[in-house]
Amino acid sequence: MSNDKRRQFLKSMTGLAGAASLAPAMALGASARPPYKDASLPLARRVDDLLGRMTLDEKVAQMQCIWQDKKLIQDAQNEFSAEKAMRLYPHGLGMVARPSDRQVGQAAGAGDTGAVGNRNAFETATYVNAMQKWALEQTRLGIPLLMHEESLHGYVARDATSFPQAIGLASSFDTGMVRDVFSAAAREMRARGANLALAPVVDVAREPRWGRIEETYGEDPHLCGEMGKAAVLGFMGESRQLGKDKVFATLKHMTGHGQPESGTNIGPAEVSERTLREEFFPPFEKLVKETPISAVMPSYNEIGGVPSHANRWLLTKVLREEWGFKGVTVSDYFGINELISRHKLAATPKEAALVAFKAGVDIETPDGLAYKTLGELVREKKIAEKEIDAVVRRILELKFLAGLFEQPYVDAKAADGLTATPEAVALARRAATRTPVLLKNDKGLLPLDPKKVGKVLLLGTHAKDCPIGGYSDVPRHVVSIHDGLLAESRAQGFELRYAEGVRITEGHVWGADEIRFTAPDVNARLIAEAVEAAKSADTIIMVLGDNEQTSREAWADNHLGDRDSLDLMGQQNDLARAIFALGKPTVVFLLNGRPLSVNLLAEKADALIEGWYMGQETGHAAADLLFGRANPGGKLPVSIARSVGQLPVFYNHKPSARRGYIDGVTKPLYPFGFGLSYTSFDISAPRLAKASIHAGESTRVEVDVRNTGKLAGDEVVQIYIRDDVSSVTRPVLELKAFKRVTLQPGEQRTLSFDITPADLWFYNIDMKRVVEPGSFTIHAGPDSVQLKSVKLMVS
Repeated sequence: MSNDKRRQFLKSMTGLAGAASLAPAMALGASARPPYKDASLPLARRVDDLLGRMTLDEKVAQMQCIWQDKKLIQDAQNEFSAEKAMRLYPHGLGMVARPSDRQVGQAAGAGDTGAVGNRNAFETATYVNAMQKWALEQTRLGIPLLMHEESLHGYVARDATSFPQAIGLASSFDTGMVRDVFSAAAREMRARGANLALAPVVDVAREPRWGRIEETYGEDPHLCGEMGKAAVLGFMGESRQLGKDKVFATLKHMTGHGQPESGTNIGPAEVSERTLREEFFPPFEKLVKETPISAVMPSYNEIGGVPSHANRWLLTKVLREEWGFKGVTVSDYFGINELISRHKLAATPKEAALVAFKAGVDIETPDGLAYKTLGELVREKKIAEKEIDAVVRRILELKFLAGLFEQPYVDAKAADGLTATPEAVALARRAATRTPVLLKNDKGLLPLDPKKVGKVLLLGTHAKDCPIGGYSDVPRHVVSIHDGLLAESRAQGFELRYAEGVRITEGHVWGADEIRFTAPDVNARLIAEAVEAAKSADTIIMVLGDNEQTSREAWADNHLGDRDSLDLMGQQNDLARAIFALGKPTVVFLLNGRPLSVNLLAEKADALIEGWYMGQETGHAAADLLFGRANPGGKLPVSIARSVGQLPVFYNHKPSARRGYIDGVTKPLYPFGFGLSYTSFDISAPRLAKASIHAGESTRVEVDVRNTGKLAGDEVVQIYIRDDVSSVTRPVLELKAFKRVTLQPGEQRTLSFDITPADLWFYNIDMKRVVEPGSFTIHAGPDSVQLKSVKLMVS
């Protein structure tokens, strides 16, 4: 488009404002290469030059996103229309939500569930390229677009590799593997043109009724921080400058989200500043200070009457001024609008925009509802343009750091070949064998011997209809436990039969609003059929747990996912009782998103595995574990309660908690950090390099770990610290370090861990971070209960 044509078009669209903006455009046209397009110049110089050329409307456009409104800039085939985009967004646009999502208005992560379906790799890359071409070649200044996608446990897109759910990845206690997982996800995303992942979730989750607990790395701040750091480095690498196969990462959700009132999503988190700083802030602070993290997303909930999207103390004072965060803040989907609809903090979109902007929210997602009014607020002098400039500067920095001005396009023909590669699938299988937790194996039933199992009966609807958890699309293939065991039976020569046994819901589509629970009479028939089949079986494997509808994000009043019980849903316990009554060797394999109160299974099953959601390689990994090619080494990232009456049940409680009940015990069914193996280990008492140090000094602790069994296996050595006497109350235990090691039978290894001031400090009565003189107990062990200790004196 020539300057004259562009002038006529902009004048027709924007009147005098559009005409006035042409002065810099004409000046731009006179320059062969404006400074902001010169990649050899320093980042700050390029940003300054571009920002200086932008009109207010162009700046505001950079703070807006588009998702449901994509239908307004697409043609009848749902492909991008540059003509419509130029008419509706003459000043450009900052961000596009989920370019892989062809079904406009579909819930994020709901998957390929409609008549049209989400875009495949080639289609997504082609769509992204068309949008970037419009942004670079037809908008006045040629500012490229940020393209965000979900990637909770792999890229949420059609055909992409699906890894174990986040809570399962946490169970691995393997940061190197987690980094590899998100490196693979980043490669698949970038191949299709995405450059920003709305992940990882580093909420500390202390409420298992909450349906989103599956999205987290568990209940411990240190574990959440370490796993979150691995994920960010996997997505981004070590530098703010993105490599060609990397994407920016987003920390979610700041904060308190993981302990909502009543366990219901978005509920108030009425916790103190001390609890925020000592339990919920640490993963966010760690990642801001130790990684090149590019984005942070506020949480939906309120704390102390202030929703996070309106909390200046949270998003500006703490995040930016205390921690030094330099990236952008991205609203959660409709989070600014919920200041009106849910929190009743604002009456109009303009009021909500003012509150959120002043609090420190940079970009509104998924569509620019409230932030369309930012220009008016500037002209009304309620916001200074220099405040807008500060935000836009951060957004432009990301676009330069991503290299989008130089190379905004991707090779659409190559995108499919970079999706679900053999290497990525092998990694998904490896991850799925390292995440499950062996909870019980008292009689040594596992691993199964294919020569001795006889006739094997597999039970459970999800043994065939494999759930992979929320924030999933449709992978290129999913291997169910039935698939995996069928292949095993053919290879090993034993007989495998299957009966459905019990059903939880009629379908399990995560994005469907209605949940239709299976009728009791249907399950009664299925249970009877299963019992009859079990009478002739020699070994029974039951697959029980949850699906994507019984534990999920409750994103609307008509789309719920939280629970008032932690028991197995439906008639699963009825099936279990009937099978246990037969006295046959029985393994229970759990596939689920939340920690469940499996009291009956813990008592009666011969072996019990907590698998969580294991991703697309579920069946292969299950067969590897059940038949001993892989040895379980995962540990629980959450405590498993006996019932909801024990809640909260997190391990790092205060000394005055857990005094006792007249009708029950306070100990969880399974403690944090717990997990068995097919072999056995011995962990020594910890040894200190220096048993006495001054405040501000460090020391080192050594621990010997030995495989005392007959099989190679993994152990996770865990280091906990207790401040014995302090000026404010401290938790009875705090995880400070861990290391997963593989040992051959009889092999011993000495592990070393540094204990630094950061492991000893806390917030005193004046909310100052200090290390107080006194004694500290240093614990080492395989979980949060079986511990050996040594004293450290600090003067």
